[in-house]
Amino acid sequence: MTREQKYRAFRALHERPGAFVIANAWNAGSAKILAALGFEAQATTSAGYAFSVGKQDSSSELTRDGVLQNAKEIVEAADLPVSCDLADGFGPTPEICAATIRLAADAGLVGGSIEDATGNADDPIYEFSLAVERVKAAAKAAHECDFVLTARAENYLHGRPDLRDTIMRLQAFDRAGADVLYAPGLSNLDVIREVCACVSKPVNVLSGAKDATFSVDQLAAAGAKRVSVAGAFTRAALGAFVRAAREVKDKGTFTFAADALSYAEASSYMSGHSR
Repeated sequence: MTREQKYRAFRALHERPGAFVIANAWNAGSAKILAALGFEAQATTSAGYAFSVGKQDSSSELTRDGVLQNAKEIVEAADLPVSCDLADGFGPTPEICAATIRLAADAGLVGGSIEDATGNADDPIYEFSLAVERVKAAAKAAHECDFVLTARAENYLHGRPDLRDTIMRLQAFDRAGADVLYAPGLSNLDVIREVCACVSKPVNVLSGAKDATFSVDQLAAAGAKRVSVAGAFTRAALGAFVRAAREVKDKGTFTFAADALSYAEASSYMSGHSR
């Protein structure tokens, strides 16, 4: 598909009935596997990318160039729409956020998210009016580039479980032009239902965390349109790796091999011949 075709396909996923899963890939290989398994769209994960290159998932360690290069490799690995985790836009100003959106579109992405988290532990969330201006600038750039903008309200990930403020921010991001709204960290279906009912745009909901393992059907019934897993697939893969390595180191046994993907199956995903 061309980038324009991917953009139209991505928008259509948000407009059809029910909810869909946007699968989070952390590199080109995982993107190929997820495409072969039949997912219709993919998203990057900043945590997954960070862990794959030996870094912490923080704005102080991840660069815009590095994130966009990783995303470009995912775009090129599978013929699917891809949305990118663009953190806080890689800078505090609305102008930087807009520039980041344009660079993401140039990399072949058809969507991406801008969050209101600052990366500063002492002051973790952008002041309300600045957060809205950042989304407004990003939305303007997105709509000029045929790009689906997701605006994220990060309160719940930063020790601020303030539902009223979260909804107020999402409603303001809605009015500012965001195409999709997202408040990661919600762990209660009633809260998710309230958030979805308070906005007019499609809502992305995170599942796959230890305290949030809702099914797609449950989330669709609550009003969610899109379901993501953030870094959960990456952590699942790393979990299997660590368990295998510990078995060998601590016990000197290799029973993990019984559950390992066969070489032939792994190769088939990389060749694009498996489905």
